[in-house]
Formats: sequence, C-alpha cells, structure tokens
Amino acid sequence: MQRVEPNCAGTGSTTRVWSVKDFSKRHRLDEGEEARLLQLFGAFASASELLHNVTREPRWR
Repeated sequence: MQRVEPNCAGTGSTTRVWSVKDFSKRHRLDEGEEARLLQLFGAFASASELLHNVTREPRWR
C-alpha cells in the first residue's frame, strides 16, 4: 500500500471548478438542463460533478 501526503498530491482536471453557465454553453445543453444543474449545484461545480450529472438526448434521433 502506498501513502500519499496531502501536499504532494496533484490536482487533476476533474477537480477544476467550472461555471455552470459556461459548461452548459460549451456542451450545448438546453435551458432546462442548465436550470436543473444550477438548482442542483449553484453557480459553480467541479468538472466531475457536472459530467456525471448531465443528461442529454441521443444525437442519432
């Protein structure tokens, strides 16, 4: 087992904090989905939280 000190651990791209409005614009989400994410997280959330909680329609239909 390996022990990692907290100050030596690097932060990856999943811990980056996004504006929910910018994330919605970048991923082409509709207003309803953006409102749901804003209600769920507020104005800001981490990238992993947003990616795991977004629901999108399939593009092939």
